[in-house]
Amino acid sequence: MSVSDRRFSPAAERNRQPMAEVLRRVLPPRGRALEIASGSGQHVAWFARALPGWVWQPTDFDAGSLPSIAAWSVLEPADDAATPLSNVEPPLRLDACAEPWPVAGEFDALVCANMLHIAPWACCAGLMRGAQRHLARDGVLVTYGPYLADDIETAPGNVAFDADLRRRDPAWGIRRLEDVVAQAHDAGLRLRERVSMPANNLMLVFDRAPEREGDTR
Repeated sequence: MSVSDRRFSPAAERNRQPMAEVLRRVLPPRGRALEIASGSGQHVAWFARALPGWVWQPTDFDAGSLPSIAAWSVLEPADDAATPLSNVEPPLRLDACAEPWPVAGEFDALVCANMLHIAPWACCAGLMRGAQRHLARDGVLVTYGPYLADDIETAPGNVAFDADLRRRDPAWGIRRLEDVVAQAHDAGLRLRERVSMPANNLMLVFDRAPEREGDTR
């Protein structure tokens, strides 16, 4: 691991603090969190400092991102001999669409930022199924990113962003909020809270739907 391995995302730098503020409010003081699509690693390093009672397991589909995640997850000032943050586990490669995931046990939170619009739609179902398998009984899945919602007018910037994504890859695109919620419902999850965020983004908080009498899922 070297500081030179760090990738930098301007968007992650801008949104890490607003996201951390929501996480501090919706999460208990302590727990174990699995981050899906950690990207550069800026988010998990920031969250680990903002929520020191939590142990974080970062992951990413792109094996090339793992050195960057590790390079961000160190005590500052950072150099090539920097000490890793004690509450961040070594990053793992994880494909949200694949089963099983390469993690063990339950987590009190799953956090996934800016993945659904730059991944095939099947990854949404994969994320929800993974949350159903790995969330503790009182755990939550928290997602962040742009969504198209039926009850609000889509911002021009998101319209343009969606068109650009689909030009780059027909399998990409900003997802309709109601479709994401339906995928969660199919996996036994429910939308507990929707939080408006800067730059026309949303944070969505899902938990386990109450079990119905006779439900053996």
